[in-house]
Formats: sequence, structure tokens, C-alpha cells
Amino acid sequence: MANNITLLEAVNQALDYEMAEDQDVIVLGEDVGLNGGVFRATDGLQKKHGADRVIDTPLAESLIAGMSIGMATQGLKPVAEIQFMGFIFAACDQFICHAARMRNRTRGRLSCPMVLRAPYGGGIHAPEHHSESTEAIFAHIPGIRVVIPSSPGRAYGLLLAAIRDPDPVLFLEPKRIYRLQTETVTNNGEALPLDTIFTLREGDDVTLISWGAMLYETQKAAEVLAEKNIFCEVLDLATIKPIDTKTLLNSVEKTGRCVIVQEAAKTCSVSSEIAAILAEKALTSLLAPVMRVTGYDTIMPLFTLEHHYMPSVERIVATVLDVMEF
Repeated sequence: MANNITLLEAVNQALDYEMAEDQDVIVLGEDVGLNGGVFRATDGLQKKHGADRVIDTPLAESLIAGMSIGMATQGLKPVAEIQFMGFIFAACDQFICHAARMRNRTRGRLSCPMVLRAPYGGGIHAPEHHSESTEAIFAHIPGIRVVIPSSPGRAYGLLLAAIRDPDPVLFLEPKRIYRLQTETVTNNGEALPLDTIFTLREGDDVTLISWGAMLYETQKAAEVLAEKNIFCEVLDLATIKPIDTKTLLNSVEKTGRCVIVQEAAKTCSVSSEIAAILAEKALTSLLAPVMRVTGYDTIMPLFTLEHHYMPSVERIVATVLDVMEF
């Protein structure tokens, strides 16, 4: 059945589908059961699948991650929710020191098929610790795959793939676009490939690469630039670790130019890694320096200044115009 749904509803639909198909899938987290989650991503799941499979936990992120690791090593497939990404650091000891290392530590005897979900990013006028974009921290950790959807269809297919993956996945949901747009999604249980860049728009002049919520502004910028006869190829990174280097290089070899758009702070970021890959492997294809449009190296401000921090369509367009001058 195909439904016109939001990204938030796509997350719920994927969880519901996989729980119905696989009795080993368990959902747990703060307020995920009775209340259906702070954003209602798990709404209705406890009523349908039972309180023994949709578990309300204490307000203890370390416990949530630790329980998930125990479940995962013993044959279950936990999908744990951290209520906001800014609260994830209490779970880091468990997730980084244990989940990420389980396969290596046991020489393959145990795997850790768990998903850690977290709403992330700014743009919803949230208070402190609710607007972080710290995906690069986890992309640095061996043993953790980091996935960020940018549309309802990709949220559905990538979450299914994450749940089915035998190793830990951090699944970051850009909450600013939870309800921003709808898309027709067929609820057929078909997963999308992980570790794959999705080409959203073909173009010959410049490669625009982004992920998560920033793809909304990136695609708007591509439309503005098309009116100026500058045709952008828009790539959705989707899995930020590991990076689909082949698709990235093929695009830049075609266009000769690249602008990377991210919400996160600039220094030591995912955009830094992409720029390094292009410097190492595509230098002779580049007609201009790789440019970045990013957040700033400061804490995400409170909502009155939030829009100044986040990359805008205007900033992206201006950067592409600069790149085209070379």
C-alpha cells in the first residue's frame, strides 16, 4: 500500500513493518510507548505490538544503550531512541566502548545488531542541548555506521536497512523536516542500500553534496541556480560513514566543481572529510577549490539567532557563484 506521508510517519511505518515481520525487533526509550515519543515517531506501536516490545525506559541514556547492547548480543534487534541528539553523550560509553567493538572484541563470535535513533539538528526553536549536529563525532568511531535520511522515502528504506544490519547503526533523524514535506511511500518492506549516495538532480556544472535537513535548502539553491543557467548535480550523502566514494568521485569528475553544505560546525566535520577525499583522489578533475557552506564553530544559538547560524539558500547560491568564477 502506498501512502502520502511525512518523514516522521515514514519512521513510524518502517518500525511498525519490521516489528510485524520480525518478533526479535524491540523498541525502547524515554516515553516511546504510552506517549509515542516526544515527536510521536513511535505513536501507536505499543498498543499494537505490546508493552514487552515497546518499552518505556527511565530517563537514563546510558541504561538505554547498555540494555540495547545486551539484547543485541543475545539475538534481539533493539531500536533505541535517544530523545534528542544533545542527550546522546551519556550513552557514548556504552555505544562507543562496547557496541562499536563487540564484533572485534569477540573475534566475530558476537555481533551487535542495534539501531540508536535520535532526532538531531536545529531549526525548531528548541532550547539548549536540543539542536546539536554532532554526527562527525560518531563518524570517527570504527565499528559504527552513521545514517541520516533526508526524505520520507529514504527514511523508510534506510531505517529498514539499519534494523536488518548485523552491526550497530546510528540513525539520525533531521527533526526540522519531520513534517516539512510529504512523499508517496509504498509500505512493502523494501529497504534502500546503505553506504550509497543518492543522486537527486543531474547537472554538469557543479556538484552540490549535502545530507539530512540541509538538502531542502540545497535543492532550493539548485533551482535558483538553474534560472541562472548553472546546472547543479545534487547528491544526498545519506550514509555519512562509510562514504560512497565512487559516486562522489564520478560526479566531481563530470562537473569539475564541488560545494558541500552542512548544518554542523565547520572544523573537523564530515565536509572536511569529503574535501580531503576530493583533494586526494580528484585533484586533476577539479576546476576550482572545493568550497563549504556550514554552520559556525560555535554552540548552536537559541532560536532568536538560529536562522543566522544555519546555511541559507542565499549562502549556498553565493558560494556556487564564487566557485563558477574559477
